[in-house]
Amino acid sequence: MIETLKNLDEEFFLWLNSFHWDWLDPIVFQMTQTFTWVPLYAFLIYKIYKADPKNCWWVYGGVMLTILISDQFTSGFLKPLMERLRPCHDPRWEGMIHNYGRCGGLYGFVSSHAANTFGLATFLNFKMKGKLKYMGWLYLYAIVVSYTRIYLGVHYPFDILLGAAIGAIVGWMCWFFIVFVKRELVKSFLKK
Repeated sequence: MIETLKNLDEEFFLWLNSFHWDWLDPIVFQMTQTFTWVPLYAFLIYKIYKADPKNCWWVYGGVMLTILISDQFTSGFLKPLMERLRPCHDPRWEGMIHNYGRCGGLYGFVSSHAANTFGLATFLNFKMKGKLKYMGWLYLYAIVVSYTRIYLGVHYPFDILLGAAIGAIVGWMCWFFIVFVKRELVKSFLKK
């Protein structure tokens, strides 16, 4: 069963990775870089502050906690534990896959990019519900960033799917934690 899933994952990767254009390569590569998204992050910081200036620090703290946990769980725990080679490091695919020249670390299971972006999207959609409209578009951002990892030959589709699931779970857990801690702090201040 596991071997069958692995084979399907690899076949699906080879098919998806085969769709590329030379002119698009540098654009897709830039889309995976954190610096590229600084304007988006600045816009989010501004919109969150504008929507709820009194509580914005809870939101910023929750976002940082979400990314810290999802990134450390995927990169610091799962990748070394599972030791699944990235496609671009796997000698079986040499000359068969498209890679834009940069491969990243040796192991790729699961995608930290997917975990971080889906964690961010999930946390903000829960935390800013009713305060900021149209936050669902953050899932499109997460999908685009995640897909670039397949396009560039550094992750298999299952790496992306599991990374997205982990990120969404971590985002939800951090939202719940922030809401709980904030509520308990308010209760303790009201009792004094």
